[in-house]
Amino acid sequence: MAQTEPNEPSPSEGTFLSHLLELRNRLVYALLGVAVLSIPLIYFSNDVYLFVAQPLMAQMPQGAGMIATDITSPFMTPVKLALTVAFVISAPWVLYQLWAFIAPGLYRHERRLVVPLIISSTVLFYAGMAFAYYVVFPAVFFFFIHTAPPGILVMTDIKSYLDFVFGMFIAFGVAFEVPVAVVLLAHMGVVNPETLGQKRPYVFLWIFVVAAVLTPPDVFSQIALGLPMYGLFEVGLLVARRAYRAKAAAEAETTE
Repeated sequence: MAQTEPNEPSPSEGTFLSHLLELRNRLVYALLGVAVLSIPLIYFSNDVYLFVAQPLMAQMPQGAGMIATDITSPFMTPVKLALTVAFVISAPWVLYQLWAFIAPGLYRHERRLVVPLIISSTVLFYAGMAFAYYVVFPAVFFFFIHTAPPGILVMTDIKSYLDFVFGMFIAFGVAFEVPVAVVLLAHMGVVNPETLGQKRPYVFLWIFVVAAVLTPPDVFSQIALGLPMYGLFEVGLLVARRAYRAKAAAEAETTE
């Protein structure tokens, strides 16, 4: 039978109705946060779209631009982008509401683990999106536009472009979560950091397979995603090893 640490509070039980009410309140707070950011972003939705489209526009020939093949696209596409950006920016607030809901049901040592994981995963997701925007997009769009056959004027539909960059943002954001995944799996005992370190060649291979699936069919974008993923894997492995050794040492002290 599992035992709690001395003076460590047990997870609060409460009633089913009280949990539902608390969940409702947290969802309302989270949606209000997104709504507050959505209002100014929708007002400046065209400017937001131009900012996101800048990596492509900067590579297009003089006089070329983007087109809208759907009658509602000039209005709906920037608004859709503004709502998505509002949710992404308010992600820390949404995660805080999630944390506030589950925190009373966690033990103290669990709370010490969850907070750094939430903070690090949020920062890494933002870093992945920034890396895609500032590093990958300019090179990828330069490659695609300048390899077009002679006489072909590249004019991308604004909705297609938005779908493309959404996919890339998500791919790079999720890929940058590799250190968090490694540390979490090691903490849960699913993998042993030392054993995982011995399988580097297989990890390296699978990382580039994933990069090839998530990115467009050009070598640069695959390398641009694969190399950071592998570097972040090494960072996560280093942190996991230290945490694993510290945990083993603490368990050894308690058994003596």
